[in-house]
Amino acid sequence: MPIDANILITYGASVNRYKKNTIIFQQDDKAKFYYQILDGQVKTFNLNSNFKEFVHGIFNVGDSFGEPPLFIQEPYSSNAVTTRDSVIIKLSRTIFLQILEENPEIQKSLLCSFAQNLYDKSVSSRMLNNQTPEQRILDFLGYFKKKSSSSEDKILIPYTRQELANLTGLRIETVIRTLRKLSETNKVDIINHKVYY
Repeated sequence: MPIDANILITYGASVNRYKKNTIIFQQDDKAKFYYQILDGQVKTFNLNSNFKEFVHGIFNVGDSFGEPPLFIQEPYSSNAVTTRDSVIIKLSRTIFLQILEENPEIQKSLLCSFAQNLYDKSVSSRMLNNQTPEQRILDFLGYFKKKSSSSEDKILIPYTRQELANLTGLRIETVIRTLRKLSETNKVDIINHKVYY
């Protein structure tokens, strides 16, 4: 649940515009700010020694990102970069903590958000342990659909093949081949290169 943008601005938050592929913070940077997306998209990720990207999360309008290090005064454990042109609210750690202290309902909402994120990480870890690429992808698509709360029979999955690879820990070639196979067995629909599940 996002913090009302008007509250953040009243407390002195700045509203910043970022071009696509702009780095918001890098792994090992000191955590100094609370970030919340007004428009656009941000991903958090790490690179392994072969420069393969592992995506921790993709954040959209209304989402905040990078809060845990603010509380424990540790550096960021991942990188954050815009994946589209974005508008992001930025607020200093000190004022962010003041808002939480003065607004218990916001504090409770943030706690619920943290619990959801921990749950999502747990589900994600379980998905990565599945042995077959088909099951990894189906688990991810099913979880995404459940989170979207859509009543539609099949929904558009708004991720590229590369993003699906990064989110499931698979190679892009494997994702492409597996999606083709899932389409042939009618488990997913591919319409105009877009995946529906």
